[in-house]
Amino acid sequence: MATKGTLLVTGGAGYIGSHTITLLVQAGYQPVIIDNFSHASPQIMPALNTLTGQQVPLHQGNCANAPFVANVLKQYPNVVGILHFAAYKSVRQSVQQPIDYYHNNLGALTGVLKGVELAGLQNLLLVFSSSCTVYGQPPKLPVTEQTPLGPATNPYGHTKQMCEALVNHSIAQGLPLKALHLRYFNPVGAHPSIEIGEWPIGAPSYLVPYITQAAAGLRPPLKVFGHQLPTPDGTPIRDYLHVMDVAQAHLLALEHLQQSPQANNSVPAFNLGTGRGYSVLEMINTFQEATGVKVPYKLAQAQPGDAVQIFASAQKAQKELDWQQQYTLAQGLQHAWQWQQKVKHLVH
Repeated sequence: MATKGTLLVTGGAGYIGSHTITLLVQAGYQPVIIDNFSHASPQIMPALNTLTGQQVPLHQGNCANAPFVANVLKQYPNVVGILHFAAYKSVRQSVQQPIDYYHNNLGALTGVLKGVELAGLQNLLLVFSSSCTVYGQPPKLPVTEQTPLGPATNPYGHTKQMCEALVNHSIAQGLPLKALHLRYFNPVGAHPSIEIGEWPIGAPSYLVPYITQAAAGLRPPLKVFGHQLPTPDGTPIRDYLHVMDVAQAHLLALEHLQQSPQANNSVPAFNLGTGRGYSVLEMINTFQEATGVKVPYKLAQAQPGDAVQIFASAQKAQKELDWQQQYTLAQGLQHAWQWQQKVKHLVH
């Protein structure tokens, strides 16, 4: 039985949310999911229940519906906090569908904050799942928390900037939350049990799922966008973290909020990263070395909205949250490939 209280996990059936829930249960919390399954599959729930050893409460609905969120919160008298994952997250898709991204990402967070207000709850904790895209294309790497924000290179990054500002302004004006922002890029891999991973819904818009599906012969060759960029091998450079390391950071962030006073209603931000970036070609080569499987690919022109290179320093998170990476990139890619083999018949 959970002893540390209930946590509302928005987007909890999604990729990062579901992996975080496994750690929350181990740590003694009772997670409660809100998800509308727009970018997640209900098929994740049986595996999640098996991994956690319980029926994780699920409320199917849209976070943008503030009365719905308030009603869920009021059903759990011992709710102590919210982990907000619910958002669209594809940079390339956000360039193609900016209205959808602003409507969804701002709407979901607005609904959650208004739901807290409508429920009349006090002293909740909020961990906001942000992104290093808030830094735009910074002049100096790696980015630190002192790196100025923006301008964002795509609508997705701008929605994350606006969401961070919304949390900050709401708390400054008296919303009774204690919050922090976690900024990170590109989770990869799957739960080490390979019971859950990134569920295949439609064509991937992220690198690693496309690598695994192309390697499995389920997709056309991977298009490596931007092969003439000013990077060592001409391809874009990003930071990649194992999804379980990202999940662990959310648990540590929650515990940090519980233990730390929030001075002057400030909302701290923490980067999660490796301190170095990996190019697309490095990712392909690392995957091939880790799995022994070839990845078919072809070179293509850079796409609008893509930063050339960006990666983050996590020294602040390491020092203040006591966060450390537990998994290598090769392990993350091995887990991603094992997950791909498990769910290959479900790709559509």
